[in-house]
Amino acid sequence: MNSPIIETMVRARDVAFDSSSRFPIARWAPLPLRLIVGFGFMQHGFAKLSRGSDAFVAILHALGVPAPHFMALFTILIELLGGLAVMLGAFVTLVSVPMAALLLVAIFTVHLPYGFSSIKLIAVTSAGAQFGPVGYECNLLYLACLAALVLGGSGPLAIDGLIRKRRKVGIHRSR
Repeated sequence: MNSPIIETMVRARDVAFDSSSRFPIARWAPLPLRLIVGFGFMQHGFAKLSRGSDAFVAILHALGVPAPHFMALFTILIELLGGLAVMLGAFVTLVSVPMAALLLVAIFTVHLPYGFSSIKLIAVTSAGAQFGPVGYECNLLYLACLAALVLGGSGPLAIDGLIRKRRKVGIHRSR
């Protein structure tokens, strides 16, 4: 005969690992991921544009990236359009591929030598906090968020969901 404590623990385990019994609010989990990833990518694209695309071209040239003018434009477009698509929940699986590629290139060409941590406080002076070079931590967080969205879906208030619903309605009407 099981004790009430063990029975309670078994029930709690069953609830924790049974996705159908999760709280209804859990379906909203992809929304903050979409918003922060989309906004973050768009901000990086806007930052490159605000400094002038030639500044980013020079950085890519210094890194030895082939066709730096084309790659600068391509990168900025991926950041702006991919970021917007993720925010809207539109074609998330499709746009995640080039976005993940940008993150991986950034990790291996820029951030890897500086280690994991993205925050390296060197000193605090009267001018404010002074930080060292950025590691690859944030890039990994973006990759993890993209993977979660691809594997788990875009969630509510997503264009992908509207497209899926329209396809289902179209299939049912054609029968």
